[in-house]
Amino acid sequence: MENIALIESFSEFKDDKFIDRVTLMAILEDVFRNALKKKFGSDDNFDIIINPDKGDLEIWRNRIVVNDGEVEEPNEEISLSAARKIEPDFEVGEDVSEEVKLIDLGRRAILALRQNLISKIHEHDNTTIYKHFKDLEGEIYTAEVHHIRHKAIILLDDEGNEIILPKDRQIPSDFFRKGDNVRGVIESVELKGAKPTIIMSRSSPKFLEQLFFQEIPEVFDGLITVKKAVRIPGEKAKV
Repeated sequence: MENIALIESFSEFKDDKFIDRVTLMAILEDVFRNALKKKFGSDDNFDIIINPDKGDLEIWRNRIVVNDGEVEEPNEEISLSAARKIEPDFEVGEDVSEEVKLIDLGRRAILALRQNLISKIHEHDNTTIYKHFKDLEGEIYTAEVHHIRHKAIILLDDEGNEIILPKDRQIPSDFFRKGDNVRGVIESVELKGAKPTIIMSRSSPKFLEQLFFQEIPEVFDGLITVKKAVRIPGEKAKV
């Protein structure tokens, strides 16, 4: 099938850690239907068959056979003589299904298809990441130092998600090198544009509360309840 490197993209997306098969197929179909609307004016009479595991794609256009010279809607109707080039025994009024090759959409449209597909996948991923970390706000999290900047440390977790530990959320005595594991509390998660921004804190009282919960069995078991924690990070704390 002439696909101009579009279908081979399926192998990249089907293994994506944030997307399931059903969602992937829905995104793929939506992208192709948008392209068909631009090319033919409507996608109502098209069937799209996708197998992202194998990278297979079939697009079929369904049209009704009409007499020669009576075609009024080329996207929905096909002349009898043209239909009989596909199958010689077609008659007026019958339905004709004809496969549409990706190459028929044009090279520029196919390149746009790929960019649209990548954009929608990333958009889905960012939304999923945002929801995942939003649920983790106030929880302890561990990530690895990837890059050290003047005003913040950039961390990466095991899934490659970027987490920011600002200078003012660090303990004054903190000193980290690239590759060090850092433990802190997920303080906030925001969507800036399409990308989620995840902020970690080691100076928050919530971090101290969560450490008590994790490290002290009586707190974990509910025998002791932490009502409030206040602290001057690196100096003193009161619980």
